[in-house]
Amino acid sequence: MSKITTSGAYPYHRPRRNRKSDWARRLVRENILSVDDLIWPVFVQEGSGQETEITAMPGVMRRSIDLLLPQIEKAAKMGIPAVALFPQTPEHLKTEDGREALNPDNLICRTIQAISQAVPEIGIICDVALDPYTSHGQDGVMIDGYVANDPTVDTLIAQSLVQAEAGCDILAPSDMMDGRIGAIRESLEENNHINVQIMAYAAKYASAFYGPFREAVGSAGNIKSGGKDSYQMDPANGDEALREVLMDIEEGADMIIVKPGMPYLDIIQRVTAEFSFPTYAYQVSGEYAMIQAAAQKGWLDLDQVMMESLMAFKRAGATGIMTYFAPYAAEILTNNS
Repeated sequence: MSKITTSGAYPYHRPRRNRKSDWARRLVRENILSVDDLIWPVFVQEGSGQETEITAMPGVMRRSIDLLLPQIEKAAKMGIPAVALFPQTPEHLKTEDGREALNPDNLICRTIQAISQAVPEIGIICDVALDPYTSHGQDGVMIDGYVANDPTVDTLIAQSLVQAEAGCDILAPSDMMDGRIGAIRESLEENNHINVQIMAYAAKYASAFYGPFREAVGSAGNIKSGGKDSYQMDPANGDEALREVLMDIEEGADMIIVKPGMPYLDIIQRVTAEFSFPTYAYQVSGEYAMIQAAAQKGWLDLDQVMMESLMAFKRAGATGIMTYFAPYAAEILTNNS
């Protein structure tokens, strides 16, 4: 038998040696996913004893407050640090200006108060945007068919104060209006809400991956004035995301979000490398739906693909992940610990 010749460092460097067993792989693992990394987005609806399945999101339910609270309590016991609340506003309360967002007794404010009393140990994140409340389904105030930036910011300031007064821990402006982070931060300071955090949707793209979410909050049928391209980011742009993130950081954001998640791993990596700032990925409804649909067809292993997708966010540099898989992932992580 002829002698095998080698070049370079091989065979003195054999990376497979570090993969030979489970314990060896764990010793050299670069990224760790834990329950502490998870934020659970949940949907709330009016009524009592009400539960509605989101058809495009298998396993995701929209619940009335009384049925949501036991789920939140379970999530807290599993160690999930925070939940993000999204309301389905009844159609009769939707208006051109989205004024229901400013009602201190609206669905989201009552949900905040109920969770604060029943499960005080979990963090409450609230969406700051008008699309669940507007009859046209856009995220802001419409003037002559265009979402007007500054009037929208004025309304978002008022919405933020209403949510802060109700007991929200983290405000998450998802509207992508210019200057809203600084304006909201200034208003919070002036109204003695200095400890209310801002998690800014700093790089939110005009994505087709949001479809199932719009079904969940009931806004899909309301969008009659085109898409949201005039304020959400162009999927073709990467450098612009860095500028948007920098603006939100300078305006007083405590954390930022990149949305969607997996199609924008490059953005997450660039943002975290550039700023070393708390950065969260939102694994959006379309991403969730695709994984679930493939798993239901038997084409993918749900648990393995779910956990691999979440680890991808950590590998890209994300501080944590907002994901509808949070309870399932938490259960796996707890059982494996």
